[in-house]
Amino acid sequence: MSAFHLTYKPFGNSAILIEWPAKIAEEIIGDIVAFEKKIIKNSNVLDTVVAYHSLLIKYTASVANYTSTTLELQELYTTQSSQKKEVQQLWQIPVCYHPSFGLDLEEMAAKKHCTVEDIIALHTGVSYLIYFIGFLPGFLYLGGLHATLHTPRIATPRIRVAKGSVGIGGAQTGVYPQNSSGGWNIIGKSPVNFFNTNNVAPIFAKPGDRIQFIPITLATFYEVEKEVANKTYTLKSSLL
Repeated sequence: MSAFHLTYKPFGNSAILIEWPAKIAEEIIGDIVAFEKKIIKNSNVLDTVVAYHSLLIKYTASVANYTSTTLELQELYTTQSSQKKEVQQLWQIPVCYHPSFGLDLEEMAAKKHCTVEDIIALHTGVSYLIYFIGFLPGFLYLGGLHATLHTPRIATPRIRVAKGSVGIGGAQTGVYPQNSSGGWNIIGKSPVNFFNTNNVAPIFAKPGDRIQFIPITLATFYEVEKEVANKTYTLKSSLL
């Protein structure tokens, strides 16, 4: 039997939106990712878009019979429980929390009546689930930030946030994959590329994978940055 009650809605002439219960939960994103893997095997599917509790299916042509297509999707979903668990990766992302990168780190520590080291320990002490990718190409929406680190966005967003900057906004943390404006509290920087169109897979991770931030020194940051530029750096990961 299927795990969740899903709703199906037409989304224009050539797409269908499938919605799960409207909440952010690991079991929901796991269910979405497993269903997506089965759907993309259909040659008529052009693309899929994963969000916190929905899956958008884009077809190569107009959906001629919405009712029939929906019934096919429902039948496909009912076979979900018999499928093997999706392979997940834990990606180790090096981050330097040096003051030159962590623009808001000391202010955050002062507001929370703790030390900078406390914030770093909490930020690197858990693995974060990737719910979906969006906002910018390569921007990973992560779940699992420790409640102590939840921090409102800064009052005046910055016009330019440097590529690789690691930030906290509300109950979320993430890495800016390219130079961008932004209003998150910046606590560090990663030398890793999160989006590279020269790679077969421009984004190394996928929804359902996990991220672990690994603290590095300023010297190590520049070493890794050089390796990334020379294409000799290999991002560490392990199977979950």
